[in-house]
Amino acid sequence: MAGHSKWANIKHKKAITDARRGKLWSKLARNLIVAARTGGGDPSMNLSLRYAIDKAKAANMPSDTIDKAIKKGTGELGGEAYAPVQYEGYGPGGVAFIVDALTDNPHRTAPEIKKLFERGGGNMGTANCVSWNFKALGTFRIKSDVVDEDTLMEVALEAGADDVARDDDGFEVTCEVQAYEAVRKALEARKIATERAELTMRPQSTVIVDAETGTKVLKLIEAFEDHDDVQNVYTNFEMPDEIMAQLQGS
Repeated sequence: MAGHSKWANIKHKKAITDARRGKLWSKLARNLIVAARTGGGDPSMNLSLRYAIDKAKAANMPSDTIDKAIKKGTGELGGEAYAPVQYEGYGPGGVAFIVDALTDNPHRTAPEIKKLFERGGGNMGTANCVSWNFKALGTFRIKSDVVDEDTLMEVALEAGADDVARDDDGFEVTCEVQAYEAVRKALEARKIATERAELTMRPQSTVIVDAETGTKVLKLIEAFEDHDDVQNVYTNFEMPDEIMAQLQGS
């Protein structure tokens, strides 16, 4: 598992402050608005909206806030015109970065992201300079006390998943993007609760970093995630488990 995936698991377990929760909800609302504007307000007919709603609910966003964002997207309520944009580049140690954003002003966002790359010891590149090394996947995190491995493997693989892997935190089920909804429904039907379910970008090759470089990479990830327009950050760094454990305890 790439270092950023482990770091995401660590952060997921930590308490979210009210300030960070408010920023997260704002980002999720943008995602809902764009999904609804692009494919309509019915989640049964718009998988992008279905995914956006699932993420919003996982973050404990109130139902009325979710409904309001969807109505902004469908035009029932006035709202900003956000557009998706992706930035690619390199961070400390040559680590690859993909930064997904939703913005109402790309001319403002692009130079701000470029500046964050540079301040973090990296540089922003051109389209596809690193994305060729990443593959879109669906992932599901499941605690080990929720289900036994044989049952999970049977349910997931029959639904179209590619792999079920076990680690110290539980299980990770991975699948092609096209199989994501079928796997989600199969887990739900068997009442197998997921700790986190998402569409992500998984690196095909990784860069191993030491503690010093890894710390710089994590600071750059957090700088991007603190930007109001940024939705997701994907990287390909690997960090020794003992260093990751130290960070988890800090």
